[in-house]
Amino acid sequence: MTLDVRLLPRFPAFTADVEFSAPTPGVVALFGPSGCGKTTVMSAISGLLQADEVSVNLDGRMLSDLAPADRRVGVVFQDGRLFPHMTVSSNLRYGMRRAPEDAGGTVRIGFDETVELLGIGHLLDRKPRRLSGGERQRVAIGRALLAQPHLLLMDEPLSALDASRKHEILPFLKRLHDDLDIPMVLISHSITEVAQLADTLVLLDRGKVTAVGPVGEILARADLPFATTINAGAVLSAKIKAHHTRRWLTELDVNGVSIFVPISQEPEGTRVRIRIPAGEVVLATVAPPENVSANNILPGIVRNLNEAADKTMAMAEVMVGDTLILSQLTPDSVQDLAIVPGKPVYAMFKSIGVQVF
Repeated sequence: MTLDVRLLPRFPAFTADVEFSAPTPGVVALFGPSGCGKTTVMSAISGLLQADEVSVNLDGRMLSDLAPADRRVGVVFQDGRLFPHMTVSSNLRYGMRRAPEDAGGTVRIGFDETVELLGIGHLLDRKPRRLSGGERQRVAIGRALLAQPHLLLMDEPLSALDASRKHEILPFLKRLHDDLDIPMVLISHSITEVAQLADTLVLLDRGKVTAVGPVGEILARADLPFATTINAGAVLSAKIKAHHTRRWLTELDVNGVSIFVPISQEPEGTRVRIRIPAGEVVLATVAPPENVSANNILPGIVRNLNEAADKTMAMAEVMVGDTLILSQLTPDSVQDLAIVPGKPVYAMFKSIGVQVF
C-alpha cells in the first residue's frame, strides 16, 4: 500500500518536477525552504491545482482521475478556518455532513471517538472566538476527520501557534499518527515536528525532490546539503530499558546500544522516538577520562564524511553498532583528529541534549 505522486506543473516563474512514493498508512512530511514547492504538491494531491501532468495514486485508487470533492481528502490549514458563528460541536458535525452518503459502512472514526482523541469534550459549546490557537487547530483536525477522509493533508498546522500552543497540540497529532490508519501528508518548517511525527521524509528544493525515504535514514545522511545545517541529527526508535532514579537518568535501548536521557515518567518497555542533534555530538579519537559531564560515551566507526560547500562545517556519520549517529565538526577538527571513513572514534553527548518524543 503506497501513496504515489507525480506532478509537473509549469508557471511563468516556477516549474516543478516532483515524483515520490511512500508506504501507507503513515505520515509523509514535505520539508524544504520557502518556495520549494511544498504547497504546490499538496494542492495537486487535493485537486485544487490543475497541473500539466499530475498522477496521484493512493493504495491503488487514482485520485487524480477524480474531481476534488470525490477524492475523500481532508485538508487542515494553518489558521483552522472554523465557522465563527457555529459552536465547536456544530463545526464538527459539519464535517460529518460532508462525509459521503455511502460512508456508513466505512466510517473510520465517530464523533465521540474524535472528541476523545483530540481532548475537546469541554469545548463543544464554545464559539471559535473563545478558543486558543491550539484548541482551534484541534477542532479543525476533528472536523476534517469526521468527513471520513481516505487521506489527511495538513498544511503547516502549527506555524501560526506560539511555542506553548505547539507544545499543547503536538501530543494530539502524535495520537493521530499512533491510533488511526489514515495516511497523512504534513508540511512543516520544524525539524522537531518532522522528527516526532513523520515516517517518510520528502526533501524538496526548487521544485525537485532531493531525497525521499524513512525519516531516520534521510536525517542521518551526511551526503545531503540538509546535513550541513542546524537541522541535522539522528532520529532513532528506542525502548525504555530502565530508570536510574539515584542518577535521575533513564536508560534507553536503541538496537542494543544504551543511551541515557533525563529521567522519564513513562514505564519501562515504552517505545519512544529520540533525536540526537548533530551539533550535540563531540568526537574523540582516544577514550575520554571518566570525569566528564557527558553521560553518553559510545565507541564507533566513522562511516562517511561530508564537507559543506562553503568549507565552514563537516558532517561525520558514525556507526555505533547498528545505530547511525551524526556529528558536526569544523574542518579544523577534521584535520586535527584525522577524521576519515573507517576511523575508530568515541561519540560523546550529554543526556540533556537528546530530544525524547
